[in-house]
Amino acid sequence: MNRLPHSIARSLEAAARPAAAPASGRIKLGLGTPAALAFSALGLIAAITLALSINSYYVFVLAGIALVAIVGIGLNVLIGLTGQVSFGHVGFYAVGAYTVAILTTKAGLSFWLAWPLAAVVAGALGVLLALPALRVKGPYLAMITIAFSFIIQHAIIELRDLTGGQNGIMGLSAPAFLGLQAERAIAVLGLVTAAVVLAAYCWLSRGSWGAAMRAVRDSETAAESIGLNPLVIKTVAFALSAALAGVAGGLFAPLSTFVTPDTFSFMQSILFVLVVVLGGSGSILGPVIGAVIVGALPELLSSLEDYRLLFFGALLLLVLWVAPDGVTGLLGKLAARLRKPVVCTRDAVLADDGAEVALPVRVRRALAADGLTMVFGGVRAVSDLGFEVPGGAVTSLIGPNGAGKTTALNMLSGFYRPSAGQFTLGQIALAGLPAFRIARHGVARTYQTSQLFGSLAVADNVALACGRGRLGGLLSARGFISGEVRARCRELLDFCGYRGALDIPSADLAHVDRRLVEIARALATDPDVLLLDEPAAGLSREDKTMLAQLLTKIAEAGISVVVVEHDMELVMQISRRIVVLDAGQRLAIGTAQEVQNDPAVRKAYLGDGTQQAVAAVRAAMSGADELLGVGELVTGYGAEPVLHGINLQVRQGEMIALLGANGAGKSTLMRSLAGLHRPVQGGIHAGGVNLMDLRAEQIVRQGVVLVPEGRQVFPELSVLDNIRLGAFLYPQDVEARVQEMLGRFPRLRERLHHRAGLLSGGEQQMLAIARGLMSRPRVLLLDEPSLGLAPKVIAELFAALDQLRRENMTIVLVDQMAALALSLADRAYVIEGGRVVAQGTAAEIAANDALARAYLGAH
Repeated sequence: MNRLPHSIARSLEAAARPAAAPASGRIKLGLGTPAALAFSALGLIAAITLALSINSYYVFVLAGIALVAIVGIGLNVLIGLTGQVSFGHVGFYAVGAYTVAILTTKAGLSFWLAWPLAAVVAGALGVLLALPALRVKGPYLAMITIAFSFIIQHAIIELRDLTGGQNGIMGLSAPAFLGLQAERAIAVLGLVTAAVVLAAYCWLSRGSWGAAMRAVRDSETAAESIGLNPLVIKTVAFALSAALAGVAGGLFAPLSTFVTPDTFSFMQSILFVLVVVLGGSGSILGPVIGAVIVGALPELLSSLEDYRLLFFGALLLLVLWVAPDGVTGLLGKLAARLRKPVVCTRDAVLADDGAEVALPVRVRRALAADGLTMVFGGVRAVSDLGFEVPGGAVTSLIGPNGAGKTTALNMLSGFYRPSAGQFTLGQIALAGLPAFRIARHGVARTYQTSQLFGSLAVADNVALACGRGRLGGLLSARGFISGEVRARCRELLDFCGYRGALDIPSADLAHVDRRLVEIARALATDPDVLLLDEPAAGLSREDKTMLAQLLTKIAEAGISVVVVEHDMELVMQISRRIVVLDAGQRLAIGTAQEVQNDPAVRKAYLGDGTQQAVAAVRAAMSGADELLGVGELVTGYGAEPVLHGINLQVRQGEMIALLGANGAGKSTLMRSLAGLHRPVQGGIHAGGVNLMDLRAEQIVRQGVVLVPEGRQVFPELSVLDNIRLGAFLYPQDVEARVQEMLGRFPRLRERLHHRAGLLSGGEQQMLAIARGLMSRPRVLLLDEPSLGLAPKVIAELFAALDQLRRENMTIVLVDQMAALALSLADRAYVIEGGRVVAQGTAAEIAANDALARAYLGAH
């Protein structure tokens, strides 16, 4: 099959991405509800008038445009609302045509009975195809739908007794409609059908089902967390689009008076998708405009004869290049430029400033876990975990990086099925249930990286969750946009402290507002338990204070709150009970003071003092030259900086440890040093060279090389190819240096020709370090090398790092295992809240209370 032109492929990719939400909380009809309704009504009257007055040839063309518009509207449900791309809808089109042809010629049924049956058969096939197809994504879904269209075409050829094979079925006649005959009857019937289908799409898109489809497109994970079943929603969308293709195909058969397999080629499917893309994916009038362009343009170019297809293709490419969001998207941008900017405000009066918005008080069920175990490929991420979550209180799960906290949260919310153990909500056993069912039972969830439905307005995000997965009728919008639901949304947003507009797309919100809206959405499901994963990540101190007050208010309403958080000051402030995990097991449980004073907890975070004693005997290398210097470095990911004036000095041959809790800013500092994140202000120098304005690959040339968190090897390449890629900038003596790396990490020699993705975590970490060393670093940046590794492997890895230190390699090390890091390091810096709170030799830092405060919070 020939490849699609680049601009078409780019537009198809854009069609599957979330479309920008309209400026109001309700979906507008293309360029605005009143204008679109008037335009549609006038267009329908004009089209019917044309069908009654022009000659038969142009009536045929007009009817074809109407049929393509029907298919386009159906595909718009699939592409525009759910973000799924199908290149096989010509198969459903053919099924509709052949169903009408067979039933009217061989079964003797009336067209008016055969036509709805064609839609039913096509819709049923759509369900059968959707169930396996929608379990895959991206190009795999497209490939499955393409295969379906070829299967249908070849089945038509092989079933000769039923379909006539290559010869097809001839002699079909058009039904009479409003006293009209032949193609005029089909043209008017097609236009009326297209208008009805367009109206139905309006109702669907502005209702709860339309919002649910866009939510699934934006984030299936978040959709499940509010009780939506993504597979059912996507299957309904696929069935609707297939049924409408069958409706159009059922009209095509009597319009053409015959059907043959060649009529339904793969190129027809491409044109169907282009109709949606050209008009504007997700817009109301987009498929209609696209159908007019695709149907009328060849006729307008008919005078060019042999060059007609060439000009047709060139014009299509031009339109796609100028307007990748479609014609409606282009018109919308032009209209936005002409309009005066409007400041979005809340769509209703807020509660009085003095009025306290409260959550409903009721008896809520408690969550209890017993023996929860999660095994990934033989590695126990969580082992025999048990704890109870008291009602009306905040319970925090804490532990070093890789302790299993998020894994535990994923099991409790249904995104992981436990390998063993169980958990209950009241008397209801939840282990093994899918996430959407656990959400319907009363367990709500937020995420470390905010997962709002970006194409929905703020109020729509919350309103959709109010149903807890119950969407009502397919074309019903009453519950979703009712005054009662909207008032509840405002109350929840007020309760959470959100003070912005309700009708703006949630994708446009600031970080702190995204957090608040996500919590409000979770509360809209009226949960018994609220699970929050790193809710304070990226928040300022003031915002964290507001978050602490909010979580306390939620708990006071009787809701059990479970928090995974690395900000120890926040955890100690709000938690009635703290569960400490280490290496997947429960290490301790108790109040904040009990946990802070627990020797086992301090050892898990800070390590054994005997290891730190080894580091204490090393003399600081005060006489060595500075190799890497950082001065007053400020950087962040938005308006709020993550690093606040960091100062750092690394001398030749030193190993420096950067210590602190997760979220302190250590990885951000490492990425800034490596050029992967550009600082806001400050200075970075390596060997006298200013690195601030250099790109990442240029910084590697200066000898500053990062081995990133999570290894990030190239999984499809062999171990040998991964190592060789590290020498990309320095290709001299590659094989000799490869042998050096294999001598340094003997495990890699045994797996030299294996795919890197098949290695264990420890082997991948060794490979990542070997690849970094191939770049001939002067300063080696190691970010969390021990993350997720077994103790034996960690010991082997740190022995290799100790050998590098002995060879006078300059190393900056970030690792959650503070004891091991201090056992190797010459000096250390403790970072808390993006600031250096302590620095000194390894022995001095080991004895400094700042380290304990950074990991466990203040006493």
